[in-house]
Amino acid sequence: MKHTFLASGIGLLLAGAVFAQETPEFTFNVGGGFTRPVGETGGRLNTGWNIGAGAGYNFTSYVGALVQFSDNRSDINRATLNKLGFPGGNVNIWSLTLNPIVHTNPRGPVDLYFIGGGGFYHWRQQFTAPDVAAVTGFDPFFGFFQTLVPTQDVLSSYSVNKPGVNGGLGLAFGTKWNLKFYAEARYHRIIFGDRHADMLPVTFGIRW
Repeated sequence: MKHTFLASGIGLLLAGAVFAQETPEFTFNVGGGFTRPVGETGGRLNTGWNIGAGAGYNFTSYVGALVQFSDNRSDINRATLNKLGFPGGNVNIWSLTLNPIVHTNPRGPVDLYFIGGGGFYHWRQQFTAPDVAAVTGFDPFFGFFQTLVPTQDVLSSYSVNKPGVNGGLGLAFGTKWNLKFYAEARYHRIIFGDRHADMLPVTFGIRW
């Protein structure tokens, strides 16, 4: 009888561990990739890069929600710079959004999921020109000396906070430790009143 209770207790503990492993309440992700501006935005910006991270809660194994931060940067293309008369320029967009997520196969080796939501977007654009700056260097033999290094002068800058929405899908490839590797494409639209900016980040990373 004693051995029976012991075996039952171990069995319950193992079952609880398996259940917790299959459906963790806490979820997070971190990743990075490339960002493709689309629509009219794609006619003015080059393909850039993105990084991001998020954390959230799984209400069930199929449905959850995440608060996510992302940062996207793209250079302004040469045709636009020539038209405006600037040597260089870039656009940086960071966002903080709330995004529900729906999994189709959360406990399988491959999970197709859908994710989307909206929130706060910060747009910052800069027009720049190459320059050089004098800095002080040091060498154990020559001592201190002056040298020139390349820099960028900001000729004009502008930033604004706007609402935005996003939506997309991804594939997550699971492991037995709930750690998943994912590839995701998500469409973002930043709303500027009667106009908007659009981009399509493609991100690779890990999620739990």
